[in-house]
Amino acid sequence: MQPFNTPVQITLQGGQRCQGRTALSTSERKRNIYHNNGDPLNVHKKLPSSAGEDRAMLLGFAMMGFSVLMFFLFGITILKPFMLSTQREESNCTTMHTHIMDDWMRCAFTCDVACQGQGKYPCLQVVVNLTHSGQKALLHYNEEAVQINSKCFYTPKCHRDRNDLLNSALDIKEFFDHKNGTPFSCFYSPDSQSEDVILIKKYDQTVIFHCLFWPSLTLLGGALIVGMVRLTQYLSLLCERHSTALKR
Repeated sequence: MQPFNTPVQITLQGGQRCQGRTALSTSERKRNIYHNNGDPLNVHKKLPSSAGEDRAMLLGFAMMGFSVLMFFLFGITILKPFMLSTQREESNCTTMHTHIMDDWMRCAFTCDVACQGQGKYPCLQVVVNLTHSGQKALLHYNEEAVQINSKCFYTPKCHRDRNDLLNSALDIKEFFDHKNGTPFSCFYSPDSQSEDVILIKKYDQTVIFHCLFWPSLTLLGGALIVGMVRLTQYLSLLCERHSTALKR
């Protein structure tokens, strides 16, 4: 029985060294995973995310970016002209007389990429009477018509066909001639002594409301999506920490 003592001792010593290495590697893994105070490393602090959550986050940020772009575009094209325009109130007007001026207005048109020409268009004037004050005023189509040419009811698109421009002006003149004595809605400026009134308002309260409401709703929806995804990830991290603490 003497020859078997040495192999048995070697086997036992090898097993003890293997157990020592296993215990050492386990303790090292624990030290790598946890700090001295038992908190997980930053890898566990990172909020977990899935492919669906990443798409939702991308959608939320895209909605917020699109809403900012809409605010910028609407602010330049609609809100700024509305703030700079004269505030007008609604009233009733009656047509007094209409006529086309003898002197036609000059205009410029583009016929091709490298072609520009000069033309003229008839200036239609519509004189109305404000019902609430009895004041005589010159009627314009909208705010832009007043800014472009304060003498004419509207400014048509300039082109070479003078007969077409004249026929359009005559059709509008005939329309107001048939309204002679019949009241219709118009808008005037109570704070201004100007004798200009407009037929329609290009920028009213409804348009301004939609320009502010829809971008704001898109921005709120995008922020809500991003916030809900981040909240879900944070709750998932809390559940993971709680489960780890219970296992310890």
